[in-house]
Amino acid sequence: MRFRHPDGSTVHLAYCTNVHPAETLDGVLAQLRDHCEPVRRRLGRDRLGIGLWLARDAAHALVTDPSALRGLRTELEHRGLEVVTLNGFPYEGFGAEEVKYRVYHPDWADPERLAHTTDLARVLAQLLPDDVTEGSISTLPLAWRTAYDQERATAAHTALTTLAERLDALHELTGRSLRIGLEPEPGCTVETTRDALAPLTAIGHDRIGICVDTCHLATSFEDPHTALDALAQARVPIVKSQLSAALHAEHPHLPEVRAALAAFDEPRFLHQTRTLTAAGLRGTDDLGEALAGDALPDASPWRAHFHVPLHAAPAAPLTSTLPVLRAALTRLVGGPHPLTHHLEVETYTWQALPPELRPRARAQLVDGIAAELTLARDLLTDLGLKELP
Repeated sequence: MRFRHPDGSTVHLAYCTNVHPAETLDGVLAQLRDHCEPVRRRLGRDRLGIGLWLARDAAHALVTDPSALRGLRTELEHRGLEVVTLNGFPYEGFGAEEVKYRVYHPDWADPERLAHTTDLARVLAQLLPDDVTEGSISTLPLAWRTAYDQERATAAHTALTTLAERLDALHELTGRSLRIGLEPEPGCTVETTRDALAPLTAIGHDRIGICVDTCHLATSFEDPHTALDALAQARVPIVKSQLSAALHAEHPHLPEVRAALAAFDEPRFLHQTRTLTAAGLRGTDDLGEALAGDALPDASPWRAHFHVPLHAAPAAPLTSTLPVLRAALTRLVGGPHPLTHHLEVETYTWQALPPELRPRARAQLVDGIAAELTLARDLLTDLGLKELP
């Protein structure tokens, strides 16, 4: 979906396909047929943007077989879909029964991460629509915080600098300008936007910036305006923003609130949980840890890294951090000029919701994704952006 900002520039809105597990190119093609095109039709649009997730094997197949890449582009056009952004965070296995810490490997100190992201950039340069010259790729924020020493930090810095040089070369070769955004996430080396300032300033290249995920922003109790103003002041480019909402519990000391939270403690994904105390931010790596005894202070609200559907907040006594998303979006695209032109709805946890909230059929998932995009569209038009055909 495309929108015209009052300054005349185009803002792209997509939804991320990591909600549909696929490790191979055949799986990606099935996603387009079974999910993405039905979402577009459900919205009544001639064109729909998707934030494509390509696992290692799918990306490698595309970059080593030009005919396969041309075939994917043709399939996208045939189904009324367009790609201006990729989700390069998960490397593989995102559809596994247990993902947890695996999603952070390989990290930016490992050669496989640079190789994979280079493949993604080469693929995206060929998938961009003819009238679009700028693409974006989100990636993990350097590494999970443990076992990340100075030697690995130096290796990650070198890898990102090499990537920037490759993106420069790709621009010269194709005319397509691609940027990479580190996506701050609780528990990682770069957990907050503040944490991103030093490494990104040290790299000092406008092709390496940040991806602001509004669920992660909220989970870490960052104020959107303060965070985004700091990025602007430091001249850190906001490559893209993922529109998502976290799980919020206002009174986690109450038994009924803990019982409601326990329904979201599931075995597949990591649900880092945070609370803001007088002494600062406190947290656990997973929701189950927070619920076990006194691992996390419960005198103040808790927020958990669980991407809940944008249009459907959990039932009381829980809610979502949709207000944080609204505030961030206002700052991102509500001013005289957009701080980013790439927006991506990223709710990948539909099948991790409590059983009674999960979509039971493909059509229900299509309806849910369409409802999220409709909410995002309404937020954008309320900010003065005009939806384009």
